[in-house]
Amino acid sequence: MAYHQPTQSRYSQCDSYFIESDNDGIYAARAEARERTRAIARMQQRAIAEELSRATADEYQEDIMDHMEHMESETMPDVNSIDIQTEIQWFMRPYLLDFLVEAHAAFQLLPDTLFLAVNLLDRYCSRRVVYKRHYQLVGCAALLIAAKFGDRKERVPTVRELRSMCCSLYDEEMFTQMEWHVLQTLDWAIGHPTVDGFLQLALSEVPYDPEVEHMTWFICEVALFHKDFVSTRPSVLARSSLALARCILARPPVRQSQWAGTYDPATVLNLSNHLYQPSQVLARKYASIHLSSVSTTVEDFLQQQAQIARRNTPPISSVDVAQQKHNADGYLAPHTPQKSQYGSVMQHGCLTPPITPDNDFGENNYGQGHSLLPRIYPSTPTPLSNVQQGPPQYSYQQYLPPQHVH
Repeated sequence: MAYHQPTQSRYSQCDSYFIESDNDGIYAARAEARERTRAIARMQQRAIAEELSRATADEYQEDIMDHMEHMESETMPDVNSIDIQTEIQWFMRPYLLDFLVEAHAAFQLLPDTLFLAVNLLDRYCSRRVVYKRHYQLVGCAALLIAAKFGDRKERVPTVRELRSMCCSLYDEEMFTQMEWHVLQTLDWAIGHPTVDGFLQLALSEVPYDPEVEHMTWFICEVALFHKDFVSTRPSVLARSSLALARCILARPPVRQSQWAGTYDPATVLNLSNHLYQPSQVLARKYASIHLSSVSTTVEDFLQQQAQIARRNTPPISSVDVAQQKHNADGYLAPHTPQKSQYGSVMQHGCLTPPITPDNDFGENNYGQGHSLLPRIYPSTPTPLSNVQQGPPQYSYQQYLPPQHVH
């Protein structure tokens, strides 16, 4: 029986249709050995590159530090300018930061990206009047710019993903337009030395301890939520947070002769006073075992300190109790920080350019059927269709502040 020989073949000419079997695994062993050799060569090249980088860094360390300190002074936000914003207020900022922290974690971005995004947000708010319905849009644009600037390319969020996280409140063109306007407003000066950048310099002077690094990140992110630290320089905040983290974890302090040991005691004390009620989003993020469960460690530490304080506190009289109750009911009671009353026109600023969405629920439609909800918030309200179906995962509805009486 004759077999038909094809005139053309997709494969190269071969004398035989039979392939020699690798019964003894010789070819597989040789391939594995070649791959092992390549891996060893790559490791050696990486080690050589790191050694050269360390040698270069040591040589230019002082110049690098001088440049970073110069840049941090040039790229700090102005708290006084944010104070005279006509619509956005300080109590709105923690809710936006909760959203940014969740988005940052969802895209698995670098820690440096979050700190840079918040800096870009605050600097933009220092120079432009921002409508509360655009506040979330500015935050998303800042996160997008920060991710493009210093994060891994495959992790940079797309405009479509950001639009989905904002419940499709903004069109994709509005994200692009706001991104361009933020860059134009900041004169394309994005290279802000963040807290994490200074922290890595401080950690390079001491033996590496991942728990200390995670604890310092947690303290620095807690500081992002408070107005007191907006004007604090990242270099001071990084060293002070590191000192507080080592204290909480019972690590020996860094020597004063080292750069990491020259922290600010007042900043350390102020940071410790803000650890008692961190953001729930932040506490949940740092309760992960991948981040050493540092939020749980802080909670246990604070409980121990409270027990020690109760044991060492002498009994108080009924007069002192009455005085403390009076203070709690008065000016010393916890309250939402409010800005001073300024004029309706912002100095040295102009309005943000994106067009208001067609369905402006902030002032007109959002209150229909929801008269008990505060009309001054949210800055980017959820459409009525979403309200009827329940709040979506990334909606501001879950971050509504306590009800206000007008």
